[in-house]
Amino acid sequence: MVSLPFFAFIAVLPYALSLATPRQAVDFFDPTLNGGSMLDDAGDGLGEPLNVIISSLSSPDVLTESGFENYAKAIGFSTECLGIHIGGPQSANLGDGNGFVNQTVELRQDYGDATLGTCLESLIGGNHLRLYIQNGPDHNTGALFLAVSKEEDAEENHDIVPDGYDIGRDQLSANAIGTTSFGGVTYSTTGTNITGLLPAGSDGVNHDIATDGITTLLTVTIV
Repeated sequence: MVSLPFFAFIAVLPYALSLATPRQAVDFFDPTLNGGSMLDDAGDGLGEPLNVIISSLSSPDVLTESGFENYAKAIGFSTECLGIHIGGPQSANLGDGNGFVNQTVELRQDYGDATLGTCLESLIGGNHLRLYIQNGPDHNTGALFLAVSKEEDAEENHDIVPDGYDIGRDQLSANAIGTTSFGGVTYSTTGTNITGLLPAGSDGVNHDIATDGITTLLTVTIV
């Protein structure tokens, strides 16, 4: 291993730092302003709404995959039953310069049991979410975009229930806003509804299910 003399290290450091994409101090960047979409890609030219955003102004630990999973457990979601996932991942273009990227993780309603509760969701249906992180070179906000929806039971092939995108969003938000905790971490969450990001209606929406066009922005602070 070759070590640099101190003066050479000082000369190289600014260049190395310049290679890193700085984090943008905004709630999020609108994907549609840079070739992205507020619908993910579910196949056949259709998508599911990215109807909840976790603000990048949230506590940094919430904005990591492991940190978000702990937060999700505090609001009633957990990893899939026994780690088994059926079906292919969906992708999203968040307008951050990364293009289409597969979901980071898919979580399901845990019915009060973070260990095995998602097995019940897999059987009888319930709420679930897909996570995408806005961290590309063009717009590295770190915001988390969620596609949330309530789905049918296994006999109905987990199709989305009527009005399931709006219902899923509202159920997640109702569980999140206020004070929650899991794994020794306590969260305080505030929320606001945003219009103008998602068009209302069913144009391009998977399963031809109309939405009201509202995206909920959540800001999560570890207290």
